[in-house]
Amino acid sequence: MKPSFGRDLTTGSIPRHIVAFSIPMLVGSFLQTAYSFVNAIWVGRFLGTEALAAVTVSFPVVFVLFSIGMGLTMATSILVSQSYGAKRMDELRRVVDSSTLLIYALGLVLTLLGEWLAPTILTLMATPPEIHAESVSYLRIFLLSMPLGFGLFLTRSLLQGVGDSKTPLYFQAASLLLTTVLDPILIFGWMGLPKLGLNGTAWATVVSQLLALTALIIYLRKKDVPVAPRMPRLGHLGPTTLKTLRIGVPAAVQQSLVSIGMVFVTGIVNSFGEVATAAFGAASRIDQIAFMPAMTFGMAVSTLAGQNLGAGRYDRVQEIFKWGCLFSGGITLLISLVAVSFPEALLRIFISDPAVIAPGVSYLHIVGTTYVLFALIFVSNGIINGAGRTFVTTVFSLVSLWVVRVPVAYWLSHRMNSVTGVWLAMALSFAVSLAVSMAYYFSGRWRTPLVKKAPEGPTAPNPGEVFGHETGEA
Repeated sequence: MKPSFGRDLTTGSIPRHIVAFSIPMLVGSFLQTAYSFVNAIWVGRFLGTEALAAVTVSFPVVFVLFSIGMGLTMATSILVSQSYGAKRMDELRRVVDSSTLLIYALGLVLTLLGEWLAPTILTLMATPPEIHAESVSYLRIFLLSMPLGFGLFLTRSLLQGVGDSKTPLYFQAASLLLTTVLDPILIFGWMGLPKLGLNGTAWATVVSQLLALTALIIYLRKKDVPVAPRMPRLGHLGPTTLKTLRIGVPAAVQQSLVSIGMVFVTGIVNSFGEVATAAFGAASRIDQIAFMPAMTFGMAVSTLAGQNLGAGRYDRVQEIFKWGCLFSGGITLLISLVAVSFPEALLRIFISDPAVIAPGVSYLHIVGTTYVLFALIFVSNGIINGAGRTFVTTVFSLVSLWVVRVPVAYWLSHRMNSVTGVWLAMALSFAVSLAVSMAYYFSGRWRTPLVKKAPEGPTAPNPGEVFGHETGEA
């Protein structure tokens, strides 16, 4: 049976679309988090607190660089969804070509910069001396996966923009399964391979992502999927590339602001010692679960909003917002209750040192109560980003992180002489971010789409016909 590569989200039940579109992405997020948990268990329990701290200080750097690619692919998803909803298939192909060129070139440049600057960045983050060398080694190996990760981000965004969230899940699952198998083999030197310790987890990621990206592109090309990445046709990319950059650069800056904010916050946490760093790392694993539904429903809301705005269906966007808040907020609230009620039990999954668990419990008691605010932020921002107003949400991030979180974290933690000040600043920043995002959403200033609907008639092909199948419910 020929697989479906497109889903028209401009007609039919909105809650059904949100659920059907979100479930594969949510499963993928759970798989990613499950692997992250397994990896944290290998590192924290078998390699020790220093290894876990090395991963913790490296992660913000990785996230800063990867977030730039994620920002540009956000532009890809927005333009693809609006082009698909507007039935502009010529514009859709130009977006694919433009994004392919931009993303892979950016991945190579950032990898080279990261390899060169890794020691300096970790020093500026006040990385404890006893884990500095191990952190640099781990980070440099992990950064080799960046162009591959960018390629996977791109392909996933292209498919999700046309309503296909299932195909990326299959290849993501295979990649994570392979990484999970490779992790202990390379960490402990099983099957005659060298014992690489912490670096083994980084090499496992590089190998699995290389195989996953190669297999996914071959599969899409073999199925002749119109959004399959290919060698770009450079002659027609000018205006589309500029439009992609106009949306993608603010989105990349927004993602980077969040990530750089994490670097600064981690640096503040590092100043309180290795125990505080390890506690932050362990508690952040719980954050991953709590944020998962919010981020997933946020992507679903963005894609639905993009297609419906492209199709001129403004009446459906308000309903998308309502159902997004109900789904995302409701699920996240349940997770928040568990995190706040049973923090010690959750933290003991990753670390057994009582000295580390105490500040981790404090973190979950404070930040865990604000998880639902984060969920609602992603819904309103999803609508705004789906309309292509990424510059606006970038300003929101600027206010939340650089006016509230970072300066308050620094001031309050030093005034209290405790890392608890950092936890309080994070909770406050979520509240401020929600307030400004909701204010802009209800102002309605985001409504104009970037891609105009194609005229009715023979010049406007049905997206399902272009993709070689009937559109409809999955």
